[in-house]
Amino acid sequence: MYYIGFDIGSSSIKAAIVEIATGKSIGVVQEPETEMDMVALKNGWAEQKPEEWWIHCCNAVAKLKKKYAISRTQIKGIGISYQMHGLVLVDKIGNPLRKSIIWCDSRAVAIGNEAFNTIGTEKCSSHLLNSPANFTASKLKWVKDNEPEIYSQVYKFMLPGDYIAYKFSNVINTTISGLSEGIVWDFKKDTVAAFLLEYYGIDAALVPDIVETFGLQSKVDDKGEQESGLAAGTPIFYRAGDQPNNALSLNVFNPGEVAATGGTSGVVYAVTDNLSGKESTRVNNFAHVTYSRTNPRIGKLLNINGAGIQYRWLLNNLAVSSYEEMNMLAAEIPVGSDGVCMLPFGNGAERMLNNKDIGTRLLNINLNNHNKGHLCRAALEGIAFSFVYGMEILKGDGVAVHVLRAGNDNLFRSEIFSNTVATLIGHEIEIYNTTGAIGAARAAGLHEGDFDIYGKLIMDNDHVMTYMPFKDKTPYSAAFKRWKKELELIIKK
Repeated sequence: MYYIGFDIGSSSIKAAIVEIATGKSIGVVQEPETEMDMVALKNGWAEQKPEEWWIHCCNAVAKLKKKYAISRTQIKGIGISYQMHGLVLVDKIGNPLRKSIIWCDSRAVAIGNEAFNTIGTEKCSSHLLNSPANFTASKLKWVKDNEPEIYSQVYKFMLPGDYIAYKFSNVINTTISGLSEGIVWDFKKDTVAAFLLEYYGIDAALVPDIVETFGLQSKVDDKGEQESGLAAGTPIFYRAGDQPNNALSLNVFNPGEVAATGGTSGVVYAVTDNLSGKESTRVNNFAHVTYSRTNPRIGKLLNINGAGIQYRWLLNNLAVSSYEEMNMLAAEIPVGSDGVCMLPFGNGAERMLNNKDIGTRLLNINLNNHNKGHLCRAALEGIAFSFVYGMEILKGDGVAVHVLRAGNDNLFRSEIFSNTVATLIGHEIEIYNTTGAIGAARAAGLHEGDFDIYGKLIMDNDHVMTYMPFKDKTPYSAAFKRWKKELELIIKK
C-alpha cells in the first residue's frame, strides 16, 4: 500500500509514491517535463492558471500508476506541498475568477509596506510576526482595489495547495500554517487576523474553513476520481507550503533544528518556540507544520537570493566545463582564497540586507597572483559566508542552532561550501537525498501522530552523509571576518 505526495511548484508539478510500511520512495515524476508557463503582463508581475496545476497533477498520477503498475485502490492517502504566498480566487461554484497571483509577483509591495507603517510596526511584528509585505493578504487587497468586478464575485480565497485539495474533494478549506504564510493569522490571539482584514476592507467570510495540518482534511469525491485517477474516498491527510514542507522532509520539527536549501537561491528555515518578530523586515515568520497554541513552533525563514545563481554565472562565464572542474580548481586554493573576496548578491534586492540591492562584488584581485581557481573558491566561500551571516541574524532573533539538515542539492554537494558553513556555525550538517513530493507523501502518514517513526523513515532511507565542523576554525573565522567587513562597508554607504 502507498501514499502519494504532490509538490506544486511554479516551474513544475512533482508527484511521488512512497511505500507506507517502509517509507521507501517508489518513484517520482515531473509534469510537465519542461517548465510551466508564467504570465507577466507587466514588469514584476507573475501569474499562472490554477487549472493547469490540476491538469499536471492528474497527468502525474497517470504516469506514476502506469510506470509502477499501481492501482488507484492501492493509494491510501494524499499529502500536498505547494508554492507559498500565492492567491487563488474562486466563485460560488469553485471556478477560478482570474489567474493565480503567485509568490514571485511583486505588485502588492507598496500596499503591504503602507499597511505596515499605518497599522504600526509593533502591532504587525507582535501579532503577525511579519510585515504584511507582498504576501497573500496584500495581493487580495490589490485585486479589491484594481479589479473590483472580480473581487465582487469572490466566494473564497485560497492558497495554491488549498485549490488542489479542493479539486480532489470539492471541499474548500485551509490550515493555520497556510494562513500564516498569507499573513492572515494573528499569533497573539491565535485566530484569523481580523484587524488586518478590517484595515484592508476584506470580508472575513472569504477566509476558508480551517483544518489541522495533519489529519483528515477531506476525501476524493467522484469528480475528483474521474479527473485524477485516484479512488473516491481516498483521504487528504496533509498540506503545507513548500518551505515548511521542506523542513518536514528533512525531519526538522523542534527548536534548534534548521533546514537549508542551496539551489539558485538559498533558504535557511529555523524552527523555534520564540514568537519574536524583532527581525520581521528581514526574516519571515510562519506557523510551522506542528504549530499549535500549546506547542508554538515557528519557522523563521531567511532567504538568500544570491546563492547558487552566482556559481552558475561563473560556470557560464569562466573557461570551465563543469561544476566538478570548478570544485577541483577551488580545492587547490587555501581557505580565504588568498584574500580574494566575493559578495554574491547579484540576484536582486536582498531582504536580509533590508532590501538593498548591492549586486555581486569581486574584491582584492591581484592580476599577477590570482586565477580562476581563486574566483571559484571565493564564490563558494562568499555564498557560504552569506548563509552564516543570515544565521547570525536568526540567532539575534532568538534562534538556537543545534543541527542543520540540508537536501543533497548543488551547493551542499560542495565540500568547500558545506565544510565552511559547518565550521563557522560550529554544528554538523546532515545531508539527505529527498524531495518535497516525497516528504509530502510520507507526511500523509503523520495523521496518526508518530513523529519518531517518521524521523526513522528519513534516516533509514535518505541520509547521505554528515559534515562535521573542523576543530581549527581560525582560518575560516578570519576569512569570514574579512568578508563581513567588506559587506558592512558597502551596506553603510
